[in-house]
Amino acid sequence: MQTAVKTSQEMKYMRESGRMLATVLNLLKQELKVGMSTKDLSLIAANELKSLGGEAAFLGYQGYPDVICISVNNEVVHGIPNPSKIIQEGDIVGLDFGVRYRGMITDSAISVIAGKPKQRGHISLLEDTKKALDIGIAAIHDQVRTGDIGFAIESFLNKKRYGIVRDLVGHGVGHHVHEDPNIPNYGRPNTGPWLDKGMTIAIEPMVTLGTDNVTVAPDGWTILTTDGSWSAHFEHTVLITEEGSEILTQI
Repeated sequence: MQTAVKTSQEMKYMRESGRMLATVLNLLKQELKVGMSTKDLSLIAANELKSLGGEAAFLGYQGYPDVICISVNNEVVHGIPNPSKIIQEGDIVGLDFGVRYRGMITDSAISVIAGKPKQRGHISLLEDTKKALDIGIAAIHDQVRTGDIGFAIESFLNKKRYGIVRDLVGHGVGHHVHEDPNIPNYGRPNTGPWLDKGMTIAIEPMVTLGTDNVTVAPDGWTILTTDGSWSAHFEHTVLITEEGSEILTQI
């Protein structure tokens, strides 16, 4: 399904969905501690979202078995929460969450270091991945093309010599978790589909300290770096406006 220009009512619902989502991610960032399991974090997310009045958009989506994706270190995305997976000192923990409110969906992700980082490069990885997201968002405006967004992100990350995951991309979002068009984190200017004001999209750079190659774990969901390198993931849902964009998943 192609992402649609949203009505004023749909925008209102997406703003509320995004507010709930940001509230949950901010809480998880505060609560995340060494020694917790990834399932502990999932339960916190589920309980907080319920209290806020939203629904977990990922639960049951294409068979996904939990409310949130939690990915650790060399897991790029789509990690399934597990009571046996214990967060260790210095782990990079990716928290990817989706919220549905009155039928409208937002999608956002952050990466957090548990306790003390193992090396300075891990801090830089998170800072630069977040910066790449900001740069991609800054490139958005009415009648932007997907290649322009990808080019902005890629140009910044290439200077840092990171691996830019190519098999996983940003996307339209709103009525469904994933809508067309795809929005890669690489590209050439003046290429790709046009995006109009009123559309809502998810921008989400996924960056590694090694190569861009990934593989699927035996659980059929978790995406891993093939070289074992650690990774980071940041994402926002944004509403395209005449001159730029409105970030819906921050408070």
